[in-house]
Amino acid sequence: MSDPTTAREAIALVAGDDFTEFPFEEGPLAHDGPLGWPGYSAAHARASARTGETESVVCGTGGIGGVRAVLISFEFGFLGGSLGERTGARVAAAHARARARRLPVVVLPATGGSRMHEGMRALLQLQLLAGESALTRAAGLPQIAVLRDPTTGGGWATLGAGSDVVLALPGAQVGFAGSRVRPPDADPAAYTAEAQLAHGHVDAIVAPDALRDTLGRWLSLLTRPAEGRAAAPRALGDPDTPPAASGREAVARARHAERPRAAAYLDAHFSVLQDISGDRAGGVDPGMRCGFGRLPDGRTVAYAAQCGTATRPAGFRTATRLVRLADRLGIPVLTLVDTPGAANDPAAEHAGAGPAIAELFAAVATARVPVTSLLIGEGGSGGALALAAPGHLWATPDSYFSVIAPEAAASILKRSPEESAATADQLRLRPRDLVDLGVVRGIVES
Repeated sequence: MSDPTTAREAIALVAGDDFTEFPFEEGPLAHDGPLGWPGYSAAHARASARTGETESVVCGTGGIGGVRAVLISFEFGFLGGSLGERTGARVAAAHARARARRLPVVVLPATGGSRMHEGMRALLQLQLLAGESALTRAAGLPQIAVLRDPTTGGGWATLGAGSDVVLALPGAQVGFAGSRVRPPDADPAAYTAEAQLAHGHVDAIVAPDALRDTLGRWLSLLTRPAEGRAAAPRALGDPDTPPAASGREAVARARHAERPRAAAYLDAHFSVLQDISGDRAGGVDPGMRCGFGRLPDGRTVAYAAQCGTATRPAGFRTATRLVRLADRLGIPVLTLVDTPGAANDPAAEHAGAGPAIAELFAAVATARVPVTSLLIGEGGSGGALALAAPGHLWATPDSYFSVIAPEAAASILKRSPEESAATADQLRLRPRDLVDLGVVRGIVES
């Protein structure tokens, strides 16, 4: 199917004919609405006749990938998919039924925002929708949005951006400002799904013909958590390599270009991977990979993995987002630690490196779900420690962990660069040293 244009086409795209609509007891709109807007009742009736719908949203339950979910789909042909009091009442009822039945929520917005004909009574629906979404979130139920064209105004700022996972159809217009209220010189490309993805507000762009399978994987992953603590993956390095004889050798091994990285560990450990993207604050860090993976037994573990680069503030915030989402959904977490340290350039400081690291420390420390960590390469100072689970950190043979890189330590201690090797030995940063110091629980085998 091509891009869906109606609410029911969107539902059919993701659920086929497996959809049961919720009944709503509503009569014809009377008295031109709460403001007495001249001609509103007639416009409402014409929209109904034209679309075959009685409001701008269609709600019900559908099966997607073997998972039952509550579906909330907007009809843009009905007064621009705008949110009025009846829209809000339907969406609120759908969320309440999702909580009563313990079902995830999938919202398919195509909306221009609040309905002008109802004024502030329409705008207040944003508070209602945000409150309902918060209640569903507190109930531990996942919410996934699929942004259609257009998704603007309050619909984007509540049901869209407020979802746990945000997918979008290619080329969809997405932004808080609709096309008729933007500055006259605004670049239209800034208000697209692709721009929102680039700036950390959308997790993925999904083609219509791949949407049903993608949604099915997401729903399966988010509703089938693994039981207990996640096991640390096995080491992927050469099992015949002897332990590092010195600190300098341990550092060299961890920095070796051919040493296994996060992608190899994730692919070896999980049969299915679905990444989230972005920190929801304007940033994306390719060096921090976060998402949810399926174990061989079909259960789900969340992962946050450093990819060997200096971690930027957006990376720390994305990991925080992942840990807190997994915590709400009761999904155990696995973290892979591998960074020379936090990015320390001026741009990183301007983007809030310190606060971002602090938030990740707090998220890991307060998580109610078990968090397991594996040091797979470089463990550079606090930028690495922020992702490490207290008391549940393991190490691979080709890794090291240090209070700071040996070269930086030598500089701080006013030693010559040639003394960094001796400094590495003094720091006792080898895997075996870390076990002896009580920093890691053990060294995983191949």
